[in-house]
Amino acid sequence: MRGLFLFVAIGAIAVIVWYLVRLRRQFTERQEAAEARMMTLVAQARPATAAAPLLVPAQTTETAPPAVEAPQERLLFDAAQKAGEAGEPALAIQLYAKLLSRFPKTIFTARARTAVEDLKKKLAKP
Repeated sequence: MRGLFLFVAIGAIAVIVWYLVRLRRQFTERQEAAEARMMTLVAQARPATAAAPLLVPAQTTETAPPAVEAPQERLLFDAAQKAGEAGEPALAIQLYAKLLSRFPKTIFTARARTAVEDLKKKLAKP
């Protein structure tokens, strides 16, 4: 009887260890698949031409806009514009402010400032 109990206990421990090893293997496979998907996403998000600079060189004058826009600038500007169109002027103002603070010399500076003024007027109206 004691031998049977010992056999069952060792079998149960073996099953538990096997199950934990299987869970760990599945976890690592999922992590590798997630990293592969992330690398694919990053590769797709990169600009098509590697020669295009991500950072804009410093301008000699303060008022000259940069010649090349970063993709983040366009995304922030579009998001702010859509928030304004959706009737969320406070959110749109915040997004425009984030755009202007992160990219003070963007090509969207003038349009963002006029849009902020218009949205502030909308907020002031009861």
